[in-house]
Amino acid sequence: MSKKLKFKSAVMFALLMSTSGLVEASDINTTSESLQLAPEATNTEVKGRFWDLPYLEKAFINSAPEDRKDGITVGKLDLDNTTKAGIIDFAKAIAENKYGQYDSILISHKGKLVFESYYHRGRVNLPHDQASAAKAYTSLLLGRAIQLGYLSMADLHKPLVHFLKELDTEQLVKGAENITLHKVLTMRSGLRINQEKAGELSKRHSQLSSTVANRVHGQGLVQELLVHSKPITPASQSFVYGNYNPTLVMQVIAAVVPGNVDKFIENELLDKLGITDYRWMTAISGLPEAGWRVSLTSRDMVKLAKLVSNNGKWQGEQLISAVYLDKATQKLTKPVSDWIPEHYSYGYFWYQTDVVIHDKSYSTHIAWGGGGQRLIIVNELDLTIVVTGHDAEDKIFEQ
Repeated sequence: MSKKLKFKSAVMFALLMSTSGLVEASDINTTSESLQLAPEATNTEVKGRFWDLPYLEKAFINSAPEDRKDGITVGKLDLDNTTKAGIIDFAKAIAENKYGQYDSILISHKGKLVFESYYHRGRVNLPHDQASAAKAYTSLLLGRAIQLGYLSMADLHKPLVHFLKELDTEQLVKGAENITLHKVLTMRSGLRINQEKAGELSKRHSQLSSTVANRVHGQGLVQELLVHSKPITPASQSFVYGNYNPTLVMQVIAAVVPGNVDKFIENELLDKLGITDYRWMTAISGLPEAGWRVSLTSRDMVKLAKLVSNNGKWQGEQLISAVYLDKATQKLTKPVSDWIPEHYSYGYFWYQTDVVIHDKSYSTHIAWGGGGQRLIIVNELDLTIVVTGHDAEDKIFEQ
């Protein structure tokens, strides 16, 4: 039997919402509620440091989100008073730091945004750091490349070096040919880099010497990894979170798509979804970051969640290969790390788990980043939940 997640959170309330059914209750939304405008960051705040942003004087909690003409269909939280009060009470508890430091919670049901809330440093127009949730977006980019025909599903099982034509394969560590996209996407590349080299490669570009910067530019970074790793063996190809795996995926995307990979991200994914307010930083290789250092607004996170819940389709256009997305959100391996809940499984940079409510189990897909960043998708209920935060422990869903 599936383990029950201790969802003392919007997830549980949202699941209750979905399983109890919507009701007609015209007296729920007051006039003042429907006219609420979400808090916005000033131009100066948008350009400044997130950590310098002042906390909101008052939390913003709205069960009838505003139509901002941003491509998101809005609705209202039409529930019986008791269930709705539970969600509102939970939101107020978030505002009072009872569960940690979280910045936004948004709920979308049956294709409509029905609940929107901002706390602390959350602002409707402010791109929020995604931390490791960015890995899931890199997976979507790979799915876009497959949909456009630049890669095939069969390519996922070919040696990674096959796609990186600039590598000097004569210099690579033994077993390098055993690294495939499938292995990399499930955090099992098998790379084993010594601490000194890893420390050097963890620096920002501005901190590198000109010699090192030139050496790791473009596919040179992969050359560096595959020269300095210990041999790649079946034993080494076990789950190790991070470990340059997202970087390797971005390298392949950059190698196979035409033109500039930054433009590919912009034109083939973000622009398609109407995502214009974002930050996507550059790695030491000169390519876009693949595992972190990406910032999106909470509403744009809702769009990405909707894209996944709709099997890769957006406004009638198939953006992400449906076959790839189905594979990416399967339980492909067991993530072994002391901070990952034992009931979680892992696909292609996406987590999976089963949520039990009313003795029924619901398959749940999650993009997860440190500090509290989550896209939570329950396809059977046509439900998505977005969370952002800056909580060091991020234990809201374990209480």
